Amino acid sequence: MTAISVVMGVYNGAGTLEATLGSIVSQSERDFECIAVDDGSTDATPEILRAYAARDPRIRVLRQENAGLTRALIAGCSAARGIYIARHDCGDLSDPRRFALQKRALDADPTVVFTAPSTQYVGPELEPLYVVRSTGRALTPMLVVDPADPGALIDGPTHHGAVMFRRDAYERAGGYRAAFYYGQDFDLWYRLAELGKFQTLPDVLYTARVTPDSLSGVARSRQQRLGELSRAALEARQRGESDAAIVSAAAEITRAPHGGASRRAEGLYFIGEALRRNGDRRARRYLRQSIAARPFFPRAWARYVQSLVL
Repeated sequence: MTAISVVMGVYNGAGTLEATLGSIVSQSERDFECIAVDDGSTDATPEILRAYAARDPRIRVLRQENAGLTRALIAGCSAARGIYIARHDCGDLSDPRRFALQKRALDADPTVVFTAPSTQYVGPELEPLYVVRSTGRALTPMLVVDPADPGALIDGPTHHGAVMFRRDAYERAGGYRAAFYYGQDFDLWYRLAELGKFQTLPDVLYTARVTPDSLSGVARSRQQRLGELSRAALEARQRGESDAAIVSAAAEITRAPHGGASRRAEGLYFIGEALRRNGDRRARRYLRQSIAARPFFPRAWARYVQSLVL
């Protein structure tokens, strides 16, 4: 049996897909398969996936009509043959030690059902923005659903793509749920946390790329609402009640339209401001682009002026 199934959904990711696949096939842990689900891409993504699969038999390619990340992950996890499932996002990079260290943590304690390392967030051209670490409480494996507050996690993953979990726990939890179109991650983490322990790894083993058009910018309000619903579903289950009505409410939250110039300006501003705080001169370019996308954007103008002294 394969040790690890890496599951990744890809939609029009040609610009960064090769770098991501390169970081996966370069892992020190060699016993894995990579299931890449092409979510109806219209760019060169299918050709890149086919070329990599031809060179490396560990890469398996599935294709579906465009239905979004959640349904791509459902398809990929359903096809997984590994003992563990490692998530990965297109555009992101994994440290060569990542799979080996997460596998070691899961191998060492059968009560641990999911694990994640610290995450370095970077800009479109891999400009360092910030590092996200867990609370540190789960450096030693622990149950992270707080008995005093059943809707809160004491500790948890730093990024969706950085997580590795047991496939049998994923299946017992019910897997990803299509109703949580934008919030599939926390809905699953809550249900996994009810089945066993979480362990955080202190090392930065995952690099997450932030772009001006990242989903968190385009659909932030929907993500927040689905986060509230996933927490409400956890609270219902903790009370011994069904969460079916809450899942139905999640399914009513519609897909967001493309963000447009205003949303893109916000994304460019976010990247530029993170760089400015780091004292990085590259902030100016993103702030200028933010202003060009939305000329009347006082915050972007103010930060751009401040960036000139870097």
